[in-house]
Amino acid sequence: MPFGGAYVPLDPEFPPGRLKLYLEDSAAPVVITRADCRDRLPAVSARVVDLDADREEIASKPATPPPSVSSAANLAYVIYTSGSTGTPNGVAVEHQALANFLRSMSQQPGLDQDDVVAAGTTISFDIHHLELWLPLITGARVTLLNRETAADGIQLGQELDRVGATVFQATPARWRLLLNAGWAGRPGLKALCGGELMPAGLAEQLLGKVGELWNMYGPTETTVWSTIHRVEDSRTPISIGQPIANTWVYILDPTLQLVPQGAEGELYIGGDGLARGYWNRSELTAARFVPDPFLSGQRMYKTGDLARVRSDGLLECLGRSDHQVKINGHRIELGEIESALIAYPGIREAVVVSREDSSGEQRLVGYIVPLKEQLSLEELRSFLGTRLPAYMLPPAFVFLNTLPLTPNGKVDRQALPA
Repeated sequence: MPFGGAYVPLDPEFPPGRLKLYLEDSAAPVVITRADCRDRLPAVSARVVDLDADREEIASKPATPPPSVSSAANLAYVIYTSGSTGTPNGVAVEHQALANFLRSMSQQPGLDQDDVVAAGTTISFDIHHLELWLPLITGARVTLLNRETAADGIQLGQELDRVGATVFQATPARWRLLLNAGWAGRPGLKALCGGELMPAGLAEQLLGKVGELWNMYGPTETTVWSTIHRVEDSRTPISIGQPIANTWVYILDPTLQLVPQGAEGELYIGGDGLARGYWNRSELTAARFVPDPFLSGQRMYKTGDLARVRSDGLLECLGRSDHQVKINGHRIELGEIESALIAYPGIREAVVVSREDSSGEQRLVGYIVPLKEQLSLEELRSFLGTRLPAYMLPPAFVFLNTLPLTPNGKVDRQALPA
């Protein structure tokens, strides 16, 4: 029997309700798990293959692989991201997009058979593709870090030394975790940083502790990283660099015309890295993957990120044009959290924003207009925990009598109290 299907990564730490949504939306016919994760799996109609319980049956099968029917245009994976309407969106990525990304990464920042990659990213975050597949195609060694080690700055630093890591990829928040734990650094380490804007202060600290520092940028819809930049000077705003292989970018105004060099506009991305679109979301796909006005027959992705081209020809990302935020590298649509809050019986209105705390980290804050005076935060957090993964749960809530409004009747996010 020939094979060749796409996979949907499922993080066992996610709420069962969210995993059930992924499985139902993707209509995945098979779920692969193991004994210590099976109790977290929601009830599904899909066939469940337990690598522990079914070990003997699996071992009895032929050792030779069946013929593959996959082509470059077939789907490689569907990975879910936060959705502004309250429902996650599955991004459908083809083999050719993933292959282009991996081939480009093998050349720059570069990886070969002498490298050791320390992989500490959950499979629900698309940057794990670099950590797992790139070593396989280059002959490098990959060491998998468990969740506890990756989340503890002291243990993480010790593990990087123990395994002899030469490449480590992390979000700015995780790099700060290492530095705040007193990490001495690794002079030969190639440090890849992405998922959020890289602060100049973080770059300055890392440059003195690693061999190479690379700033990586890219949305899930254009296959992990789309532009890269080797950071060698932290005295200016950190650039996101230039496009990877077979990728092009535009900075456009609202009429889809190119803006002058140095002017602010919205960043659009085209090329081999574009996803097929959103799984079962044809209208959203048409709205975000639009025709390229400069190349006939090509598409480009509307990122929602503001950017400019600097005088040195490098790209600089200036933030978002909407209410999407990045927390610890995870892309979060605030509307999805707001929808979950409104679904709670004791809440009349709710809005969620991202605010910088005293340590300089971004964190979510939920502003709530309750239906009654007494509202149990413990019950609210428990309710949200059944619908949202941990990284989308606001650590702080503020109760208000009314939400501030702009003259045109929209919520005035700038007027929300600290």
